[in-house]
Amino acid sequence: MSRLPDHLDIHLIRILYLLLCEKNVSRVALKLNRPQPSISASLRKLRELTGDPLLVRGARGMVPTQHGESLMKSAKRILDEAEHLFIPKTAFVPQEEARTFHIAAPDYMNTQFFTEVIARLRRESPKSHIVIHALGPETDYVRLLSDGELDLVIANWDEMPEHLHMSKLFDDPIVCLMRSDCAYAKRTAKDAMTIEDYLSLPHAAPSQILPGYHGTIDTFLEKQNMQRNIVVESAHFRMLPYMVEKTDLVLTAGQQFTSFYEKTLSLKSYSVPIKFPPLRFYQLWHERVHQATEHKWLRAQVSAAAKVLTD
Repeated sequence: MSRLPDHLDIHLIRILYLLLCEKNVSRVALKLNRPQPSISASLRKLRELTGDPLLVRGARGMVPTQHGESLMKSAKRILDEAEHLFIPKTAFVPQEEARTFHIAAPDYMNTQFFTEVIARLRRESPKSHIVIHALGPETDYVRLLSDGELDLVIANWDEMPEHLHMSKLFDDPIVCLMRSDCAYAKRTAKDAMTIEDYLSLPHAAPSQILPGYHGTIDTFLEKQNMQRNIVVESAHFRMLPYMVEKTDLVLTAGQQFTSFYEKTLSLKSYSVPIKFPPLRFYQLWHERVHQATEHKWLRAQVSAAAKVLTD
């Protein structure tokens, strides 16, 4: 049966170590500013716990027993490790330290924003490793954040998940994207698009992207008793602009997302005749990393990248 007491005082281990080093009860009492009888009582308790005298009389005073000497390294290690437990957290030094950061986002995040995020992380912490994870209907991001497999999730939600920290990044107004020379685009250039026009156009739309997330566009239309004419659905959001360029399809998305494809493809964005709420993007993280200095730094870099888009 174990002789370890239910509540072993770390101070008792310190006394054990000092007694074995100093080999003198009076000197240990002076070092610890404790009365000598108190240290003698602790020695008796230690002898009872170990079943060994620990210190015995020698030719020139007290000397450790063989068993006592064997305990010195263990006692010192325990004291050092206990002290290490309570060393104050040091600030993350991004230029010098290497960390691996795991960030998840859906593929409808605009390219300009993530390019700015990665550029900042590479510039400020060149030794760190960044892993961008896909965020789809099958992703249990709440569990992944809780388990530490993800550090940060960036997306937009109709309702924020409970028990997680979040901060707003930016709002993205909703526009529709068409091929610049399609019939609808030519007509829209002359006459303002009506609600009936918008709803009847052949729409390309993403299939469900986040679990339980119907999508800002169709959720809003449903509340207004409206329904658009969706003829193509895709689980790969970034394929949709390329489909639009080759067809008569219309894509409704955030302005920051569409602006990238206006520059790279023969596409043009137009105002939507329905007052959709903007896409509101957040970064989301778990309490387990809320106070960690490297994660505070990471969130600050993401916020700074978002600010570039809105300035």
